[in-house]
Amino acid sequence: MNDLLVTTLLVVSLFLLLGSGVWIGLTLTGVAWIGMQLFSARPAGDAMAVTIWGSASSWTLTALPLFIWMGEILFRTKLSEDMFKGLAPWMNRLPGRLLHTNVLGCTLFAAVSGSSAATCATVGKMSLPELLARGYPERVVIGSLAGAGTLGLLIPPSLIMIVYGVTADVSIARLFAAGVLPGLLVAGLMMGYLMVWALLHPDQVPAPERRTTLREKLTASRHLIPVMALIVAVLGSIYLGWATATEAAGVGVLGALVLSAAQGSLNWRTFRESLMGATRLYCMIALILAGAAFLTLSMGYIGLPRHLAQWIGSLGLTPFMLLLALAVFYIVLGCFLDGISIIVLTMGVVMPIVHAAGIDPVWFGIFLVLVVEMAQITPPVGFNLFVLQGMTGHQLPYVARAAMPMFLLLVAALGLLYAFPGLVTWLPGKVMG
Repeated sequence: MNDLLVTTLLVVSLFLLLGSGVWIGLTLTGVAWIGMQLFSARPAGDAMAVTIWGSASSWTLTALPLFIWMGEILFRTKLSEDMFKGLAPWMNRLPGRLLHTNVLGCTLFAAVSGSSAATCATVGKMSLPELLARGYPERVVIGSLAGAGTLGLLIPPSLIMIVYGVTADVSIARLFAAGVLPGLLVAGLMMGYLMVWALLHPDQVPAPERRTTLREKLTASRHLIPVMALIVAVLGSIYLGWATATEAAGVGVLGALVLSAAQGSLNWRTFRESLMGATRLYCMIALILAGAAFLTLSMGYIGLPRHLAQWIGSLGLTPFMLLLALAVFYIVLGCFLDGISIIVLTMGVVMPIVHAAGIDPVWFGIFLVLVVEMAQITPPVGFNLFVLQGMTGHQLPYVARAAMPMFLLLVAALGLLYAFPGLVTWLPGKVMG
């Protein structure tokens, strides 16, 4: 049976199972079983057991539930309230004023969260009511929060970078280092956009309530100390070589528990809720990863990734054309699947193509995260859009239109990373050697 027919059969099976409401992890496992049972000589049951056990027992993957738990603990603290108090006095002199607290708040929380939806929800639960009560235009407030929330994927520690690192066999520490400058670049682009918008619409930006002295600003900045200490403890331990990503995640959980206890928000109920929330989310991700590992093995036995890579290689695409095609492919896929599912579903096929084209896998990881960020704010399955729909009560199309300028800024950031790849590769080379 030729490759085209096999591919068509497996793709149809995949979408039939997904469309019927079967969990993504079970769908991937089912398609892999069909492929291996029908089109290879390897017994499917034995291969499935070995692969799923190997995926579930990965030591590197231990960082994932720990970072998820850290984010769940911090979600239940007063961290967002403290960040707003610490950042707001410094924003009054900038065009756009307190709108920048969305971007800076998300940038800071992203550095201790790792999740886009958690970043968006945590910062939003404090900034939305505060900014709307002060008279800032709702559409710009929602749009800036939707866009800045995606920084939870790009600024380390990032859950999606851990998933990419495990599935593509790339150093997680190098990925974390590679995400810092692009994350700051995206935050800078968003703040620049808000400044330009404010200068063009001065009548829509409320006047500052009162001028604050430098002493008052410095006093307010004490509220930023806990989150900054946690960022230094987690990321500093990785970049200085004192801890692996998994060990740093353990440090992060301990720091989050201490911070939560110091703020008086740690009790048995919040501890149990954070633990159960992290367990539910990780179990979902682990099932997807196990199914994807089996699907990758199955595709390898059938030979589809190799044949596809050879076919694409025969097309003579330049690296730019290849990346453009992949960006469009991932954005379309992101309209129907969440980011983690997209990555684990495609890595077995895409990585041989990336290696054959001579593209740095660390750079490609950041490229992929940026494209997945775009998917977070595109309907119908944009997770940040869902979060903001629930928080604001607006319909999905309204939230999507509000986020459209931020989507275009992410496209611009992607262009800058292609034009200046050193933005991604310089820091890993300096920090990791």
